[in-house]
Amino acid sequence: MTDAVPADATLDATGLLCPLPVLKARRALRDVPAGGILEVLATDPGAVADFQHFCRTTGCELIESSEETGGVLRFRLKKPG
Repeated sequence: MTDAVPADATLDATGLLCPLPVLKARRALRDVPAGGILEVLATDPGAVADFQHFCRTTGCELIESSEETGGVLRFRLKKPG
């Protein structure tokens, strides 16, 4: 899949259970510039609701939430600018 806007950073949170993917994403966002994009890969089905809630409470924009092959979930978060 080719994205129109490349991610500034990618976090591999596959194999981690709630709430670790969100906690690691929060930490990884510190290194992403304002307006930048963090791509997160996760396998915990609960991550879908977790990232929706995370974005509502932090001001990040969830610009993509999709399921890739092998049950890997892909999230693209835009950091507030």
